[in-house]
Amino acid sequence: MSKNTYTSEIKINVELDENRIPEQLHWTAEDGGVSKAQAKAVLLSIWDSQQKETLRIDLWTKDMPVDEMKVFFHQTLVALADTYQRATQDDKMADTMRDFTEFFAEKLNLKA
Repeated sequence: MSKNTYTSEIKINVELDENRIPEQLHWTAEDGGVSKAQAKAVLLSIWDSQQKETLRIDLWTKDMPVDEMKVFFHQTLVALADTYQRATQDDKMADTMRDFTEFFAEKLNLKA
């Protein structure tokens, strides 16, 4: 590493029950001012450029309410559309993705 290199670390701690089911999730991102914050779900995608495939870690605690999981997925889909647009500048497809997020929210009765 050169002198000008900086490393930032994000940690996810998973507490499992006797059946290896997540009971507690905590995450730390010191650069973001987060220390051992509790979470109920984590969806992590990592791009493996060697294999040209996405690796995933999908975790949620056994007490994550289904209604909150639906909201979590909706908000994740909205964020993915925004990230896709920033990463690709493909406004048309990002808008198509947003149309789906509206449909998703409507079908799940997430919007008042």
